[in-house]
Amino acid sequence: MTGFAQGAARLAGVAGWLLGWRPDEFWRATPAELAAVLRAARGDEVVDAGVDGGELARLMRVMPD
Repeated sequence: MTGFAQGAARLAGVAGWLLGWRPDEFWRATPAELAAVLRAARGDEVVDAGVDGGELARLMRVMPD
């Protein structure tokens, strides 16, 4: 088993090599964002559950920009 530092270094390397991300872009991404981008890069099918109107309204209130 690897530790956090080894796993993060490996993922940062993959993100830099495959996605062209700089370190700050890697560290600002959430694990879910990184996973989604890597799945798309691999060509995995993405299942989109969508967002209902109530959730969209909530998100717009919390993030008005």
